[in-house]
Amino acid sequence: MSAPHLLFVADATSVHTRRWVGAIAQRGYRCSVISRHTGEVPGAQVHALDTPDGRWPWFAALPRVRALARALQPDLVHGHYLTSYGFWAASLGQRPLVLSAWGSDVLVSPRESRLVRALTGWTLRRADLVTADSQDVLEAIAAYRPRAALHQVLWGVDTAKFVAVHKAPSPLRLVSLRNWEPNYRIDLVLHAVAQLRERRPALPVELHLCGGGPLEASLRALADTLGLQGVVHWHGRVDEDRLAEIVRHAHLALSVPESDATSVALLEAMAAGLAVIVSDLPANRQWVDGRGGRRVPVGDGQALAQALVELAGDARALEAMGRHNRRRVVPEVSREEQMDRMAALYRELLTHRGC
Repeated sequence: MSAPHLLFVADATSVHTRRWVGAIAQRGYRCSVISRHTGEVPGAQVHALDTPDGRWPWFAALPRVRALARALQPDLVHGHYLTSYGFWAASLGQRPLVLSAWGSDVLVSPRESRLVRALTGWTLRRADLVTADSQDVLEAIAAYRPRAALHQVLWGVDTAKFVAVHKAPSPLRLVSLRNWEPNYRIDLVLHAVAQLRERRPALPVELHLCGGGPLEASLRALADTLGLQGVVHWHGRVDEDRLAEIVRHAHLALSVPESDATSVALLEAMAAGLAVIVSDLPANRQWVDGRGGRRVPVGDGQALAQALVELAGDARALEAMGRHNRRRVVPEVSREEQMDRMAALYRELLTHRGC
């Protein structure tokens, strides 16, 4: 009997897509991906449509997406990101249909447009199973009253790479793993580090920025204006091995976006035994309390700076918070465990279908 064929309608250039589909392919499924852009996804055949940017091209491409799906004849369709690829997946009319929300497709986009909100509801009502990586996103999905079962499934962390290691207390190494985009407020992080240096001038500090993005030039200019030359290390986008190495040798992670679901970057830092300072968002409340770091009001640069100053001078507190965070997330956030759960959910749907 041939392996079940899963069709993922998702961004082939996204690391999340590559990891998810690659893990499912390793579990014995035949996988295909329909994507706007060309990308290499381990264990899967990618079909890129090369559609232009903009909202209306999503609608215009529907005939091509449907024709391609008919030719592929999948046993199950899984759309990632509700307001784009999820809409394509739901429009195929094939069952079973799985949808995964990524966060802003539920928490942000539907609030900006009545059309998007209506399409989100239409899409969700066609699903047999819906996943998201945080409880607040699942609650927002439930408000649309889908008939599908809702499950929290995390992207997962390689807990064999992101591990706690012994490190000297000085210099204090801070790390941010968030992209250099407006939502992630790297500007607030730079201002907070500048205030830390002003208020604790004798404390050696390094700030390691991973992620990359369109704000690089303006953030570099801001860092220069704030006198952070030699303090900020601009790593940009790095592979998982290098990222894990940077995180393992840090003491404190900063993640202060304006909107977020469960952040893989946050869980990676916690798995590596780092204390954290995060935005006080519902998704972060699920993981972070005073035993593991600090939550600060969204967009409040002064609160961020104050929390950083308070934690920076207490090496024992940072170490204790890091130990707590490691215990808090491991093994729950293991990518292997989460993808085993997802593979089981696929099997259940396929069994009901008779595959």
